[in-house]
Amino acid sequence: MKLFLKYITIPLVTVTALVSCTQKFDEINTNPDKSTTSTDAWLATNMITSITSSDITSTKGFCQPFMLSKYVLWTENQVDFQYNKIARTGFGRLSVLRNVAPMLNYAATEPTGIKNAYSALAHFIRAWQFYQLSMQVGDIPYSDALKGQSDGIIKPKYDSQKDVFKGILNELDSANTLFASGTDFSGDFIYSGSVDKWRRLTNTFELHVLMQLHKKTGDADLNVISRFKDIVANRPLMRDYNDNFAVKYVNTAGYAYPWSNTPIQLNSFTIYPMVGATLITPLKNLQDRRLFYYAEPAPTQITAGKPASDWDAYIGVEASDPFSSTTAARAAGKFCDFNNRYKDLFNAEPVGLLNYWDLQFILAEATVRGWITGTGAQSYYAAGIQSSMNFLVNYTPAAYTHGMAMDATYIANYPTTAAVALTGNSENQIKQIITQKYLAGFLQGCDYNAWYENRRTGYPAFVLNSATNRNLPATQFPVRWLYPQSELDVNADNVAAAIQSQYGGSDDANQVMWLLK
Repeated sequence: MKLFLKYITIPLVTVTALVSCTQKFDEINTNPDKSTTSTDAWLATNMITSITSSDITSTKGFCQPFMLSKYVLWTENQVDFQYNKIARTGFGRLSVLRNVAPMLNYAATEPTGIKNAYSALAHFIRAWQFYQLSMQVGDIPYSDALKGQSDGIIKPKYDSQKDVFKGILNELDSANTLFASGTDFSGDFIYSGSVDKWRRLTNTFELHVLMQLHKKTGDADLNVISRFKDIVANRPLMRDYNDNFAVKYVNTAGYAYPWSNTPIQLNSFTIYPMVGATLITPLKNLQDRRLFYYAEPAPTQITAGKPASDWDAYIGVEASDPFSSTTAARAAGKFCDFNNRYKDLFNAEPVGLLNYWDLQFILAEATVRGWITGTGAQSYYAAGIQSSMNFLVNYTPAAYTHGMAMDATYIANYPTTAAVALTGNSENQIKQIITQKYLAGFLQGCDYNAWYENRRTGYPAFVLNSATNRNLPATQFPVRWLYPQSELDVNADNVAAAIQSQYGGSDDANQVMWLLK
């Protein structure tokens, strides 16, 4: 289906012939108890639902991004993501943006503050969706996206990734300004329409985008460092995990935690996942009690007499091991499952797409890189770790902590322990920061955030096993998705031009996009 075609035309004579019949048909078939028009609030709800639910699906789909980033191993069958095979993506994210213009049309009659809030939301949603797509493939349609036949454009050109990121940054700047002059609005189930919280998210997300551009600090068109400094100095940011861009869950079918297996949401896939060594090994090495909140002890270790509170009761299986070895480990009980709370509770925890601790780790990295000064990298770093821990404590009943609950003293002291505190040169400190960001991200940040951080920084290191790696060649990790087949079918010339200009005509998973050069 062509995602950028806005209008479908019908021959004029056919329309004329249908008018009188259609009027009578509409009179007969109009439901007097159902609204025949939409509203700005309803369209806002629709778009917020779309941008969150596209990233947070249920059951097996919920786990898939975490397979690519080595948090999760799967034993039902051999999953491509676990073994680094990335295929074609789709541009379905852009379809929701068709609701932007109608939402703004309805909002045009609202008081100025409400109108500004919906305009700000529109800029944020556009920025979010275009960012996610560009991170996957590189160049994408941006300036011509969503135009149609009435605009004389049915095959949109592709903008360079640099221009897309410039547009994203400008949209986020506009959203910040409009939220600042806006008033609370309806149709928002994330922040209950709070323009203050949406503004904090917008500015936090812009810092996240700017950090992805850390290799482009010399580009005068982008002004990465100066933009970053200005936002930190002059704009409101997330204050704690209550400001997370997160979906909360209730005890209702279709609205429960994605991995829960309860009477209102049966989940037959809970027998297949394993927690990977990439997560478990550093948690054990650093004596990080989040391990006990994330995982169940290995059955074989419990059978051998180890208590669930023993660090050695937890076994991490390497994600790159052959599938036969992985399934054998599960059969032998030499693995860790997800903590039972994830399947037992309909509201195990809110799932964040961008969280307060992510912000703190971004600020810590920016300090190490010399972009900002003042608070200090260790302070930001500690705040990120402590926020993640406090979040888990708040949402995890004591019965699920395996006797290793994190109290206030533990949380306060942990970031300053010798194994955890920032030390060494700047590269080592960035390694520590990204590692802690990874440890905080288990079953959070569903949109491949941890994989993007590995792609950007190399941390935490993923094991490359050429015997099991399904990328070609097997001696390297993939770095991108391929363009959608639908674009190759209906917009061939423009996508071919984009592939040629970026990748010398080769649309494969090993080609390095502008962002990473």
